[in-house]
Amino acid sequence: MIELYITRHGETLENASQILQGHLPGHLSELGLQQARELRDRLAHMPFDHIVVSDLQRALDTAHIVNADRQLPLTVTPLLRERDWGEYTGVRIRDVQSRRVSDFPPSVENAEQLSRRARRFLQFLLNHFDGQTVLAIGHGYFDRCIVAEIEGKIPHDVPRWGNAEVRHIRLDRHAKALKPCGGNEVSAD
Repeated sequence: MIELYITRHGETLENASQILQGHLPGHLSELGLQQARELRDRLAHMPFDHIVVSDLQRALDTAHIVNADRQLPLTVTPLLRERDWGEYTGVRIRDVQSRRVSDFPPSVENAEQLSRRARRFLQFLLNHFDGQTVLAIGHGYFDRCIVAEIEGKIPHDVPRWGNAEVRHIRLDRHAKALKPCGGNEVSAD
């Protein structure tokens, strides 16, 4: 079993400007830096064994702040990247919102591709971190894809992920379905 805590990076300048970042690096805003520091403080009591983080800069910057005092082992993986928005990368959200998902160009990572990547990420965790408590630092939409895969839902049925918000899930290799723990915040119990 893995005790998995999934979080999203701190706010970026691009988040504040409502820009689809996708695989762009992103730049933590002043608020994002503060959110990362608050995340570090909220998680200070948690006995993590390892941090797994997206290879995109906004997640790495958040991980380095969270891990500064701990110096936990850190694994960087593209499996945790945000959705690839293809030709929509760098476009304002409002300019894409009116388009139906079925009308997205082939360059945009589709639901099946996201689901497969989420399953690969979960299998990666089970193969490498069984019996550990892991903090995964990723991205809002893809974090929802991971939870959707665990709960047998679609990402839009999973509540949106706030910047630096943490959710706790238990992953069991032998369970037919991986089990969410419930609740959206990390608590001391």
